[in-house]
Amino acid sequence: MKQNNQNVKDKKISKVAFSHVGCEKNLVDTEHMQGLLDKEGYEVGNDIEDANVVVVNTCSFIETAREESIRKIIEFTDQGKEVIVAGCMAQHFKEELLKEMPEIKGLVGTGDYQKIAKVINRVEKGEIVNEVSKIPEFIADEKIPRFVDKNKFVAYLRIAEGCDYKCAFCIIPKLRGPQRSRDIESIVSEAKNLAAQGIQEIILISQITTNYGQDIYGKPSLARLLKELSKVSVPWIRIHYAYPTGLTDEVIKAFKDSNNIVPYFDLPLQHSHPDVLKSMNRPWQASLNESILSQIREQIPSAVLRTSLIVGFPGENQKHFQHLLDFLHRHEFDHVGVFIFSPEEGTSAFDLPNRVPSEVADARKDNIISIQQTISKKKNQLYVGTTVKVLVEKISENKELIGRSYNFAPEIDGNVILSIKNNEDEKNYIGKFVEANICFADEYDLYGEVIKTL
Repeated sequence: MKQNNQNVKDKKISKVAFSHVGCEKNLVDTEHMQGLLDKEGYEVGNDIEDANVVVVNTCSFIETAREESIRKIIEFTDQGKEVIVAGCMAQHFKEELLKEMPEIKGLVGTGDYQKIAKVINRVEKGEIVNEVSKIPEFIADEKIPRFVDKNKFVAYLRIAEGCDYKCAFCIIPKLRGPQRSRDIESIVSEAKNLAAQGIQEIILISQITTNYGQDIYGKPSLARLLKELSKVSVPWIRIHYAYPTGLTDEVIKAFKDSNNIVPYFDLPLQHSHPDVLKSMNRPWQASLNESILSQIREQIPSAVLRTSLIVGFPGENQKHFQHLLDFLHRHEFDHVGVFIFSPEEGTSAFDLPNRVPSEVADARKDNIISIQQTISKKKNQLYVGTTVKVLVEKISENKELIGRSYNFAPEIDGNVILSIKNNEDEKNYIGKFVEANICFADEYDLYGEVIKTL
């Protein structure tokens, strides 16, 4: 990261590196911490070997994420680094971590990342710091410094933090606190800042994006926000985590009326059977699944639909699972993420009886993946022989361009892999949109050749 010397008299002693685990909300926290430290004169970078302080921004959503976080903490303490643990594990285990891992020099909670410079300053003085608020209340706005990687052309824009729902399987409300939305003016201002930095795609995120504004405006206000964001000069705006209850006629109309809000709907439905949804404490959803999917496809024929599912939830029997398979066959989502239920202490599902044996849950996951691969391949093959708009993001080892059309979200979906007809330097295409002819498709990716730069 380039050193920002504005308003900085003395360069700080510590070199700080970050190690990131978890979701894009965590990534935004990391970017804010990097920006704040840079402003205070710390040398901030990605080279952990060269750093003497490492901030591990952790995830605590499920056991495997905690295991990865712990591995990183141990790896860096073993290297003699001053390790500060930030994020969800710090929030989750604010007492236990310092007792069980005395090598840790400090903790920073999910509502305390704005204090990172003060925490490091205290650690430099030899203190062991526990900076974790009991209930997270902070959310960064456009005025909080943020480091956005200049080698990337996509940025996440957090419109709200926390969650007021009480889904039986989810510990996020305990880790991230209650919902707190930013106002529309703040979000639009940050979107304009990102556009000015050359960002080509902005992805709106929160725990439940369709509930945006409920806490500050008295009702969900995503449609109002989208109307204002559609005026920002960024080519693509994508929305993640749309819940069926919030996809009102007004919100769907905002998608239709905008030129830059892509018709990509990420709906984390988790299941289809009413009994399982009731056990998940999502009883309101069962009657909406069918109608909202039909409504989206009817009103926006170009819509791309993604969902995430949980299999092996306590009490899920073969009849419930077959209902889910039938649901997938009937609706043919473009993309599906599937997860095995993880019993998390502190959630109501932790104590539910009739747990599904792990081998049964594994088989159900494999079954869904197999079915979805067939569906995804069929969906992708519909693009063969068509032209699509592609954002080029990098170059492969084979000198091919790798990018995405709007039907692929970064990190979780596929790519569009393109060849170039002439001998032009591939680097000239990075960060640009091209029109491409699609020649081949598999279950994950599209393949084609560049026609022209847009």
